[in-house]
Amino acid sequence: MRPERVQKTRVQDWLFNHPLLSVRGLPEVVASSGISVRLWRAYAQTWLVCLLFPIISLVQTPLTPVRFFIALAGLVIFVITYTWFMWPHPLTHKVRLRSGFRTSLIVLAGLAALVLYLSLAYGSAFLWLFVGVSGVVGIVLPTYSAFAAVVALTLLTLAVGVGLSGGIAQTDWLHILPLVLLVRGLGVDLIGVARLADALRELYAARGELARQAVTEERLRLARDLHDLLGHTLSLITLKSELAGRLVEEEPARAAQEIHEIEREARRALREVREAVAGYRQPTLRSELTGARQMLEAAGITCTVEHAVEALPPAIDTVLAWTVREGVTNVIRHSRARQCTIRVRSENGNACVEVINDGYHQRERDTTPVRTGSGLSGLTERVTAHRGLVEAGPLSCEGNPGFQLRVELPIRGSEIDEREWQR
Repeated sequence: MRPERVQKTRVQDWLFNHPLLSVRGLPEVVASSGISVRLWRAYAQTWLVCLLFPIISLVQTPLTPVRFFIALAGLVIFVITYTWFMWPHPLTHKVRLRSGFRTSLIVLAGLAALVLYLSLAYGSAFLWLFVGVSGVVGIVLPTYSAFAAVVALTLLTLAVGVGLSGGIAQTDWLHILPLVLLVRGLGVDLIGVARLADALRELYAARGELARQAVTEERLRLARDLHDLLGHTLSLITLKSELAGRLVEEEPARAAQEIHEIEREARRALREVREAVAGYRQPTLRSELTGARQMLEAAGITCTVEHAVEALPPAIDTVLAWTVREGVTNVIRHSRARQCTIRVRSENGNACVEVINDGYHQRERDTTPVRTGSGLSGLTERVTAHRGLVEAGPLSCEGNPGFQLRVELPIRGSEIDEREWQR
């Protein structure tokens, strides 16, 4: 089997077995189609009116009991088979594959053969049964196969009708033409109904998949934001707690001040986590630069901030704020830096942030390849969403090995919707 056919089969299986299209979700889909189950069944069974012509013919034509019961048994088999196929609503995912495609094809071929036999044995009145056969073909078979089968049934009805009449000259065209047009018309109409059912089924499946992706995306956003928020704040609280512990005996006043700042940071972290869960939190670059300076100084790292940009679009400002937070957090966690420089500047229509430190990252000391952490991965996602550039790697800092995190974002021409900005 070719790969594209395997992929198509998997997609069809997923569509047919989607939770929204199960028995529990079927009423909603059926209601959206505008055709209720009762209305569909009433419409489908109405076409059994084609039985009226062969029944009248049986009543008016003298037959032996054996021939009469054979014809009657044929009509009963036709009604049962027709009803078995047409009773389910077209949106039910088991309509077309109720017994498998091959079984359905065999049953349809047997039904067509039965009608052909009855027509040849009992007269042209039984040709009206081809109307029902054409309807079953239209609703059960795939589109292209159904079109071909409807055309074949139309031509077969015309040929048998002309043959039973004794030739073209003796044919009652007022009887044959409406019959042929009805065979073709019902088949084509029900092909359209089946295609509409497929479209509605795929639409609801797509809606369910979009909803699932939205939930997954929101989970990723929340996980990314919580990592950025808690990772930074908890590191700061840890550093200040260690500092307060060292100062509690030597400098009680300063220790009390550090404890007060710890309480303030904890309250701020709680507020930001609540806002992150609600989806409204937007850090600013200026506040992050202030927090970065405090955090680095508490860790005993000299901090230099070079901020040469006045105002930035809110979305760009937010991403640069996350950059500062991630970069400073990594300096505290993964390096033994003594000095850190944060540069914010604008050049050639781009906003750029650089976080440079003079200490090796612990990750860089390992002989194994560097693995991107979840924080840097989340930052990369944010920057990529704004068509920006992220660079992170070792850098020579005044002759000493260091590390640099650099993010560059276009200021103009960045058409980002509000939801992306809030990320």
